[in-house]
Amino acid sequence: MTIESFSPTETRRAAGKVLRRILLVKKRNEAAVVSLDGNLGSGKTVFIKGLAAALGIKERVLSPTFLIMRSFKIRKKKIPFKRFYHIDAYRLRSGRELLDLGIKEVLADKSNLVAVEWADRIVRLLPKERVSLSFAHGKKENERIIKIK
Repeated sequence: MTIESFSPTETRRAAGKVLRRILLVKKRNEAAVVSLDGNLGSGKTVFIKGLAAALGIKERVLSPTFLIMRSFKIRKKKIPFKRFYHIDAYRLRSGRELLDLGIKEVLADKSNLVAVEWADRIVRLLPKERVSLSFAHGKKENERIIKIK
């Protein structure tokens, strides 16, 4: 599936569509994972802000580039997840750096939803069963192409 977006608002809305797709998977033994890859400025963080909003998260969502990982409590009752983790692997040299932050425990907990920017850098740590998104700049100004695998 491919989504074309022509504004940050449309990119945030696309996150709601992806969340609905994630929620269709009823039985899960580990965290639900959304991996995001694409060039700088292609809309990954904007998408994650939309995902957080769709989850009912009211806190300001900033890219955790220097912190690597941020965690948010999900307050929406209809959402089966309790925590949302936003990971930015851009600055990581290897996935081992995430091990110290408890990534294995985060990924093992089926009550977690985990979104990983620059997922290609830590792909060995991620479960094979995940929603993979590829972001690219389109040909028109402000156009973003989001491919969902």
